[in-house]
Amino acid sequence: MITVHHLNNSRSQRVLWLLEELDLRYEIVRYARDPATMLAPPELRAVHPLGKSPVLVEEGVVVAESGAILEYLVEQYGEGKFAPDAGTPSFLRYRYWMHYAEGSLMPPLLMSLVFSRIRQAPMPFFAKPVAKGIVAAARKAFIGPQLKLHLDYLEAELAQRAWFAGEAFSAADIQMSFPLEAAAARVGFTDRPHLQGFLDRIHARPAYQRALEQGGPFELMR
Repeated sequence: MITVHHLNNSRSQRVLWLLEELDLRYEIVRYARDPATMLAPPELRAVHPLGKSPVLVEEGVVVAESGAILEYLVEQYGEGKFAPDAGTPSFLRYRYWMHYAEGSLMPPLLMSLVFSRIRQAPMPFFAKPVAKGIVAAARKAFIGPQLKLHLDYLEAELAQRAWFAGEAFSAADIQMSFPLEAAAARVGFTDRPHLQGFLDRIHARPAYQRALEQGGPFELMR
């Protein structure tokens, strides 16, 4: 039996989605974020030393990191689906997007979240102007331009094809879903119709909807 150690409002939702696409049986062990810190509870460290989610366990095999879990599931159970054939241009794109999602797109999104929290954090009144000034400068000089650069790039990519690896849906689209849903929550896609169209397509997939039913409410931090 496959067990998913699932944290609410997290990357582990992607794992549930792929499991539903593969029509595999699995069980969920649920964890809730600390409402004050929004961090995972310490109980997760009993599953993996970093205490983060998702973690997949199957017959003693422990796999962490959502990208590695998706690749493991596709290799074990995909039967030729959810990844292009090796050696093809589509496979190169697939591999690229599987790594780009967390390696390139998530860092500026995470910085955006961290700086938003700094701005809202309780502090002495005399420190607030300084903190707000630092946040505004970081957003103007780096975070904002970086997010625009990435989102413009992704909008142009999806203008050329329906899915990230090519014309067929793949695990790369599942991997890309989390940062794009985070970007939609924090930046919005009103002027990026191809990115919004991608979200509309994935949200319409029955397996995506079943995964939401299994995983519970899914709302990303702004």
